[in-house]
Amino acid sequence: MVKALAKEKPYISPSPRPVWKSYVDISVAFFRVGILGFGGGPSAIPLVYQETVKKYKWMSEEEFSDTLAIANAMPGPIATKLAGYIGYRVSGVIGALVALFVSVAPTAFLMIFLLQLLQAYKNVPWVQHMSASVVPVVAVMLATLTWDFVKKSGDTLGWRKALIVLLGSLLLIELMNIHPAIIILLLLILVFLPFKKGRG
Repeated sequence: MVKALAKEKPYISPSPRPVWKSYVDISVAFFRVGILGFGGGPSAIPLVYQETVKKYKWMSEEEFSDTLAIANAMPGPIATKLAGYIGYRVSGVIGALVALFVSVAPTAFLMIFLLQLLQAYKNVPWVQHMSASVVPVVAVMLATLTWDFVKKSGDTLGWRKALIVLLGSLLLIELMNIHPAIIILLLLILVFLPFKKGRG
């Protein structure tokens, strides 16, 4: 028995994941976001969520919600802000640069090429139908992500508070035309002030 155990190979701990593989993962994830994010920044949010939370598990749903809220409160395109932060979180400065490049460069090159093509065939019916048929898919993706956030808000805040914030934000944004960033900043201040007073 002892001799048999002695002949067994010693346990070798798995080697750490090479850094270049994390760059590959970032490139693949944000390349898909950049290519499939039809319609601009808002349509890219569900794709970023799918890649970072569901597929690669780089952050939790709560962390993604916080990241999205802060990114919405800051100036600039939402997709590039998310790409830069998540890339930095995963692999530092180089990861941020990789994420920004692969999320912006492919669509920029495609736009230069396809814009000339679309201008030549913009009146062709199948081209118009192709663009219009993508809109419902984007709407479903955004609705699914919205419902996930509503459920998460109900679980954390309680459904009464969550519905008050939800309906209040909807009225302020749609009826009073207040920018969402202002509402997010006000909510952050309202949450932070009692915490600061408690510490004082």
